[in-house]
Amino acid sequence: MTTKTAFASLVLALLAGAASAQQAPNSPVAVQDKTQPSNRLNPTASRADQLSNQMVRDLRLNGYQAAKVRAINADKVAKMAAIQRKNAGNQQLIDEQCNGVCKERDKEFQDFLSTDQYSTYYGARNAYNRMGRDYAASASSILLTDAVQNPAPSRANDASVGPAAAKPANRPAGNLGRNAR
Repeated sequence: MTTKTAFASLVLALLAGAASAQQAPNSPVAVQDKTQPSNRLNPTASRADQLSNQMVRDLRLNGYQAAKVRAINADKVAKMAAIQRKNAGNQQLIDEQCNGVCKERDKEFQDFLSTDQYSTYYGARNAYNRMGRDYAASASSILLTDAVQNPAPSRANDASVGPAAAKPANRPAGNLGRNAR
């Protein structure tokens, strides 16, 4: 008797799983994960993305290398931002600690970049560091302007709030249903 009940419960579980899989909503709208931070008003992530995009273009990186560069830059830029917040006002200490973070990044890049790519990076790293510092200095105004010009969707279905569509001026009046005759 127990074998039959175990088999019956297995069959019912499989049927229930198949039924729930068929009833899943077929919606093309991607639900936004609200637990992940947005880059819209996050200058650190935006700074890392901008720096990574420039490096990918300049060094002509493949997909694997680009992903590694993006991950390393996100980590190092976050460290540098924390150093700048922690030591605000002491520019000499900030420069020393940020140079140490840049040396860590250099060692990590050397592991996966080709010799030509690394030599190109090494020659331009002062320009990359300067670009990151300049972006950090102007990031708040850039991000605010971008947020105002390109507002984020305010609803989960990715629709922006804006003026309503105008109703046609020549709408017929009265009942136009089945009983209109």
